[in-house]
Amino acid sequence: MDERVERVDEHDEILTVVGRGDAIRHGWLHRIATVVCRDTAGRILVHRRSHDVSRFPGQYNWMLGGAVEAGESYEEAAARELTEELGVRARPRFVFKFRCEGAISPYWLGLHETVVTGPLGPDPGEISWHAWLTEPELAELVHDEAFVPDAREAFARYLALPDVKRPHRA
Repeated sequence: MDERVERVDEHDEILTVVGRGDAIRHGWLHRIATVVCRDTAGRILVHRRSHDVSRFPGQYNWMLGGAVEAGESYEEAAARELTEELGVRARPRFVFKFRCEGAISPYWLGLHETVVTGPLGPDPGEISWHAWLTEPELAELVHDEAFVPDAREAFARYLALPDVKRPHRA
């Protein structure tokens, strides 16, 4: 069954509930929640998406995440996705959101951040490889053609934030 998401407008206000497939097919704005995971040293978790996923198979990303389901907040979706994809339970902190044109369709992207102190349990259906990278190492990797294009834009916006918005910066 198709995920149910909220179709939103240019101001991220809810219009109606639709199937995610319809939102993508018609180019309707909807919401995506992502999480940036840092370790206690400030490094960022980077992963390679499984070759079996429908969107961006085999590509690198520095965010975990997915669609915000109907009736769910960005924060709730971020926490759910973190548990589903990485096996980590946490309350990610909202950092910012922006309207992304998207390589597949347009959407509002809510970026969250959390510090991970325990073991990781990546879902092999979602994540085929992962490593902790410093910001400079990640800044090099984002130029790789195998990097998710939308994640590249999010990283540039993240780096442009004032330091006060990025308290876990190494």
